[in-house]
Amino acid sequence: MSLHDTLRAPAARPRMRWMRWLWLLVPLACAGVALWLWGFGGAERISRWAAANQRDVQNAMAGTIRRLKGGDPTAMTGLMTLCFAYGFFHAAGPGHGKLLLGGYGLGRPVAALRLSLLAVLSSLGQAAMAVIVVYGALTLLGWGREETVGLAEDWLAPASYAAVGMIGLWLALRGLRHLWRSLRSGGEETQGTHAHAHAHAHAHAHAHAHETHPIEGTEATPEASPHHHAHVHAHVHDHAHDHAHDHPHGATCSCGHVHGPSPEDAENVHGLRDALLLIGAIAIRPCTGALFLLILTWRMGLTGAGIAGAFVMGLGTASLTVAVALISVALRDSTRARLAEALPEARHCARALAALELGAGVLIALLAMQMLLPAL
Repeated sequence: MSLHDTLRAPAARPRMRWMRWLWLLVPLACAGVALWLWGFGGAERISRWAAANQRDVQNAMAGTIRRLKGGDPTAMTGLMTLCFAYGFFHAAGPGHGKLLLGGYGLGRPVAALRLSLLAVLSSLGQAAMAVIVVYGALTLLGWGREETVGLAEDWLAPASYAAVGMIGLWLALRGLRHLWRSLRSGGEETQGTHAHAHAHAHAHAHAHAHETHPIEGTEATPEASPHHHAHVHAHVHDHAHDHAHDHPHGATCSCGHVHGPSPEDAENVHGLRDALLLIGAIAIRPCTGALFLLILTWRMGLTGAGIAGAFVMGLGTASLTVAVALISVALRDSTRARLAEALPEARHCARALAALELGAGVLIALLAMQMLLPAL
């Protein structure tokens, strides 16, 4: 080490120790937000704020639609802007979309880009559902505004909350199954690792034993044989020890290679099924603002503007749900990284990750039930 490095080392060491604890900021911040939301009435304040802004935007949309009907060339841009704002305020209130995407991102090893895409598709799915409900009810059933909104609020909303709760239970059961398998196979994994190390040790011992044989045409000296035997024994012991600890079978948290697909790799095959379930559970319940917009524009003969506004409204909702998805992935990745560092043994790390998945599923199910009961 140079003199320059020696002088800088004492100052750098405390800083590095301090930086190692930065990962705590994300879970502590999330815990603080959760405490404020449900412990100090923060969720109710946000809900009132979001509802008030949604009413103001709805009133502005009605005026802008009348201007659009009157031929104002700037009304279309204003309407789309108001639709995006309504979607954002709609997402800001308590909702099932943020709950499901955030909980799923916390409990499952899904990539940030993929979860963000699911958030966008879910919001656009809500817009598509609103178009189907409104034009199906108005044209096929001949319903009015009250019947259409009643269908969405009295039937589709509880169905969506129930679907979210079922996905939460499914996620919890999957985490429980992973935890149970890890607990049952703990001893078997240890025996398998030991047997794997013993096999490698035997193979290396055999290879090095052949190296101690004299070359044909030469004569081995008595002094050489003990030396080579000691070398073989030491190499076998060291390699067996290192391989047993560095390369456990099926390890998902170690930095070493694995000799087969991990459980996460196998479950990624079902990624499309998970994506469809998430999108479907969120999209079942159409946005009330989209219903209002579609009904009003249909009555005024502006169906194209209404459909476009509904999907722009979905993009406004996605602007916030994507942020929730990214936060959940960052929290999950930081937690997994610290678990891998704190629990170097694969079975302990796998149990901790299974417990995280179980907890996320239980949280989703409980909060979905909290939303479902008042809607019944």
